[in-house]
Formats: sequence, structure tokens, C-alpha cells
Amino acid sequence: MSVAPLSSPAPGPPLPGGADELLPGPGQGSRLARALPGLVRWPNLAIMLLSMVLVRAMLLPGQPLGVVLAPQFGLLVLAALLVAAAGYIINDYYDVKIDAINRPDRLVVGRLLRRRHAMLAHVLLSGLGVVLAMALSCRLGFVTMGAAALLWGYSARFKRLALVGNVSIGALTAALVLLPELQLLTGRQAVWLYALAAFLLTVVREIIKDIEDMRGDAQHGCRTLPLVWGVARSKWVAGLFLASLLALVLGATGQLLAWGAWGLAAWLLGLVVLPLLELARRLARADRRRHFRQLSAWCKGIMLAGILSMLLV
Repeated sequence: MSVAPLSSPAPGPPLPGGADELLPGPGQGSRLARALPGLVRWPNLAIMLLSMVLVRAMLLPGQPLGVVLAPQFGLLVLAALLVAAAGYIINDYYDVKIDAINRPDRLVVGRLLRRRHAMLAHVLLSGLGVVLAMALSCRLGFVTMGAAALLWGYSARFKRLALVGNVSIGALTAALVLLPELQLLTGRQAVWLYALAAFLLTVVREIIKDIEDMRGDAQHGCRTLPLVWGVARSKWVAGLFLASLLALVLGATGQLLAWGAWGLAAWLLGLVVLPLLELARRLARADRRRHFRQLSAWCKGIMLAGILSMLLV
């Protein structure tokens, strides 16, 4: 994959008033209320909720409506979403200066929400999530605790290391898919295949996001993959994970065709395999920041198509 050189990182605007000076003006409380859903990435939380519901209802045993409405499953979902929301908050806490360069229009912590209040919200949400999971079982409690710790480590350190942060988020995404299975221990192979696919696609998207965010990352000493290996090599690494995902989906599709599951096989071919091939083509040609932003959104669309394919299992 060849790539034209990206422009060298240029100095970005400093965060007004330092890292914890709130923007003045009336209506600050209402602005914060409007910004909170974005702070916890509500679209991502909605996708997490959808994936857990479909895994439990479609891939694991039981009457779909009854198992989804079961209190134990509801507590598990709530615990996972609380920890995920806390992870987004702590990520923004540590990324105030970087986000002031990469995403100044989306900056909340340090402008509308004091950093110490963000830290308190993270601790409370993570703690509540772990307590709820521990109330269900020690196994789920320790898994949730590990996820919360990994989210902290990712935000504070891992995301600034080449490939370590990418793989960490991929592992957390796979763990989310596996949570309903870890609650029941049914041994269903399909859940593990979906988790592996989620891991591979998430790593691809995280590498793409690192290329998109090179400017801010370079100014704050991050050692992400594109800053260490360069854009061209990073695209090859993303391509390796993408090729692995294609092989996985094509193998599963071939098995489905052998079983006569035409509907699911057609869905995977039309809404997952073909978009993955187009993603690979666009990745090979991408050489501008806007290109990588579009590729990141493309990955989200493919992930949503993969999640919805569970309806046909």
C-alpha cells in the first residue's frame, strides 16, 4: 500500500486558560447537560447495548424476549455500560490537551466540566459497574474489574504506545461481546467467532484513528503506530488485521452455505465482505486526514452490519 506523505504536525492552538479553566458565560450548566451524552459517547453505548442484547437473545439458549428482560441480564448490561461510560470520561480526562488540537469542537472536560469532577464521575461509575457485576458472580466481577483497570491503563499510558492501545481496545470490544456467554458458560462457538471478528475490526479502526490523530499525538509525545513506523507501514499492519477478518468472515460464510443458511450467508457477503473489500481499497489510497476520518466511519458501519447479522442466526 503506497501513501503520499501526510503534512508534518503543525503547532495547534493552546487550550484556553489551561487544562481546567471553564469557559465563561451564562448557561454553562445547560451547555454541560447538552454535552454529557457526547462525553460518554452515547452512540457507542447504544451499539454496545444492541450487541449484548442480540448476543443474549439470538446466539445463546432461551426464549429471546424472556432472557433479555431477565433481571440478571439487565444488571450485567448496566454494569458494562457504566464501566464503558466511565472509560470514555477518563479517556477525555487524560486527553484534554490532545483533544484541544485533534477535536477542539468536542472538548468537554476542562471546558464545561472540571477535571476533578470528571475523575470523580469516572471512579463512581466504574465502582458501581464493578459492584453490580460482582453481585452477579465473582467471575463477572473480576472480568468487569479487569476491563475498568484496562480502560484506565489505556487512557493513562497504553494508547500512547505503538499497537498496545489498539490491541487493548480490541480486547475490550471482544470482552463485551463475550459477557453474556461468560454469564452462562454455554460453550456456543458462534459467540467466540463474533468476538474475534469484533476484535479484528476494532484494531483496524483504532489504527486508522491513530493515523487521523497524528497531529495532536505528535505534539504530546505519543508513540502511536503511525508516529513510530510511519503511515505506510501502519496501513500495512491495519491491512494484515483486515485480511484476517476477511478470511474469518469468508470461512464462516462458506460453512453457512454448506449448511444451507442462505439468508445469513447472503447478508455477510453483501453487507460485510463487500464493504470490507471496499474498505481495503480505500485504505490503500488514503493519504489525507479526511480520508481516514471517512474510513473510521466506514468501520463503524461494517461493525453495525455484523451485529445485525445475529438476527439471522
